[in-house]
Amino acid sequence: MPSTDLLLTFNAGSSTVKIGIFAIENAKVRRIGKGVIDFRSEPLAFSLTEDSQTFETPLKAEPTDDLHAVIDETFKLLSEHFDIDAVRAAGHRVVHGGDDFIEATALDIAAIEAIGALTPLAPLHQPQALRFIRALKHLRPHLAQTASFDTAFHATQTDLVRRFAIPRALHDEGIKRYGFHGLSYKFIAGEVSRRLSNKPKIVAAHLGSGASLCALEKGVSRDCSMGFSTLDGIPMATRPGWLDPGVILHLLQQKKQSADQVEDLLYHRSGLLGVSGINADTRDLLEDSRAEAQEALELFTLRIAGEIGRMSVTLGGLDAIVFTAGIGEHQPQIRAAVLQRLSWLGLAVDEKANAANGFTITTPASRITAHVIATDEEQIIAQEALSILRA
Repeated sequence: MPSTDLLLTFNAGSSTVKIGIFAIENAKVRRIGKGVIDFRSEPLAFSLTEDSQTFETPLKAEPTDDLHAVIDETFKLLSEHFDIDAVRAAGHRVVHGGDDFIEATALDIAAIEAIGALTPLAPLHQPQALRFIRALKHLRPHLAQTASFDTAFHATQTDLVRRFAIPRALHDEGIKRYGFHGLSYKFIAGEVSRRLSNKPKIVAAHLGSGASLCALEKGVSRDCSMGFSTLDGIPMATRPGWLDPGVILHLLQQKKQSADQVEDLLYHRSGLLGVSGINADTRDLLEDSRAEAQEALELFTLRIAGEIGRMSVTLGGLDAIVFTAGIGEHQPQIRAAVLQRLSWLGLAVDEKANAANGFTITTPASRITAHVIATDEEQIIAQEALSILRA
């Protein structure tokens, strides 16, 4: 077991939580392990990776609302591999910070309550993060906790970009574009600064179960496809992306659906799943020859390419495209389909490099380059937690 101080990160999604284990060394953090709790499994499944070895263990604890038993058992399993008494802080990913949180923050009672008040803006993700924050506070009340916000990275966007064409009073009340996946984009911005410093205008595509794009100018967020909520932008696994507000009115007024029914439709039954009627996973759709599966993928890549074009307008040009997250990093067919729709920009796919998930996946003759960069949200959470801890 390491004798150095440790830091944990909790990246809670709607159905899983990723736990990062970091060593604090010379005012920096270094990942030494990674755990995942899968809430879709019965019993709950816990996997832990340490030194390239992965251990799979079912959890005996039931997933109650307070998660006390789950966290307690998880810590006991972690203690078999790491010195849990050396943990100095826990950092959490929180999806929505609204206008109140434009940087990472220490978590006291007031901050936790303010985060809870933002739950209606991210009903799938915010409650999960709060459950882990409160469970840790119960289990280890004196452990320092911090929150890193997906929306904070996008606070650099201009008021014009963030504004909807609605009455000004509503904008002033907080109905505006916030943008999400900010922790991922902050990591990518750092990698871009290091590896693509000669390309100031970049569109990054975070493509996973949840998906979005971000316009980066010298590493600073200028636009994001997601807006007021995580429903906005390009189609996702089960979320529709852009949708005419008139559709919502039609469902409520003409179809007499309840708000809960519409919410379920938008979060769980739309996107790739809704269009294909088959599956929400692009890996399965790529292997399915049915027309519905192919149409879902074509719509997905069409909207991604179209959003890259829109963001080029925000940036006033385009130097490079970066693909990241599960689909972006590992599915060459999706990347190729997007880039082929953008060939008029002078993009030509290097088929060999793309198939190998290489860093540069366009040919040397391409006027605009495309790249694959693995993201690491937990690294950002850990870095921000350490900064707060040291302060």
